[in-house]
Amino acid sequence: MTDDINQALFGIYPYIALSIFTIGSVVRFDREQYTWRSGSSQLLRRKLLFAGSNCFHIGVLAILGGHLVGLLTPHEVYAAVGLSVEAKQLMAMIVGGVFGALCFVGMTLLIYRRLADPRIRATSGVMDIAILLILYAQLTLGLSSIAVSAHHLDGSEMLRLADWAQHIVTLRGGAAELIADVHPIFKLHIVLGMTIFLLFPFSRLVHIWSAPIGYVGRSYQIVRRRGGAAAERGR
Repeated sequence: MTDDINQALFGIYPYIALSIFTIGSVVRFDREQYTWRSGSSQLLRRKLLFAGSNCFHIGVLAILGGHLVGLLTPHEVYAAVGLSVEAKQLMAMIVGGVFGALCFVGMTLLIYRRLADPRIRATSGVMDIAILLILYAQLTLGLSSIAVSAHHLDGSEMLRLADWAQHIVTLRGGAAELIADVHPIFKLHIVLGMTIFLLFPFSRLVHIWSAPIGYVGRSYQIVRRRGGAAAERGR
């Protein structure tokens, strides 16, 4: 990979993707709120949805949290609590492998359900299917990278990837040079990850912003039978 291509993909493209991710999400919320939804297909077919959705969401939330903490937390913080680079990498491989496998099972079920059921397929847009397949490819790359990481348990490449991410979010120069010679699977994982950020505002993934945080503390909803309601009105 030439220096110019490396700079374009890992020094410029991340800012393009993150800018579209942020601005696009705001614009869509402002102008197209009726499309701001997950587009659940539960009413069309419940089979495989419960298992697939739960495995996917539990897995992907753990993976996202692990990536955010692992990449954006300075190494000095881990060193201060006595966690070595080698131990951090091993922990990332084990935890990422477990939740990645769980997410993989969930995504496999969801993709099969969406493509195999004619009714769900008919109500799915091009972006609905495309974003699922892109996420599936990204997850496969992430799981495959565990085998690559097993060949350098010293954590050297993990540190370079973390330095790259921290340089990007803090707007520091020289980010692309930090990962110029890391394994290609990590580079492809980063590019595809940035592409997901790029496509985010144009897909149903925007419903992530509307996570029902207050759902746990909500008041109970009173539901009455139709006959009971009629009897109440007759009184």
